[in-house]
Amino acid sequence: MFGIPKAPLALGLAGLIPFVWGGLGTVFPQLGLWGAGILGPRFVGPYIQLAYGTVILSFMSGALWGFSTKARGRVAAAGYALSVLPALWAFFFVGGGPVSAAIYLIAGFVGILGIDWKFQQQGLAPPWWMRLRLLLTAVVVLCLLPVAF
Repeated sequence: MFGIPKAPLALGLAGLIPFVWGGLGTVFPQLGLWGAGILGPRFVGPYIQLAYGTVILSFMSGALWGFSTKARGRVAAAGYALSVLPALWAFFFVGGGPVSAAIYLIAGFVGILGIDWKFQQQGLAPPWWMRLRLLLTAVVVLCLLPVAF
């Protein structure tokens, strides 16, 4: 899809499953109840989205850190500093009730796009990176909106 290598695209799309599943369980409460009976309550609705979203923000920090290793000097130092922001954002802001946590997750995922773009412009991210990130972020945000609002 749009020049994104198959493995990152497939794994990225598979990584959306908890967000989509949680969104469906939120929009369709009966599905959430059914899922809770089979999987347990922490694997449905906003619970799975918020826990998994926090993990993925931290995962994104690791990916960005890896991109920073390709740089030198001030660019590397700035990259390392920027790369820890998603994990710190998740640690300090994602918590409380599900509404505020979902809003902060949305802000975190949208905010990472700015860092992704910067890394892309510096040649640290692969050429297809922004296409993948925009696609995945759009789905994540759409899935979190029912919890946030």
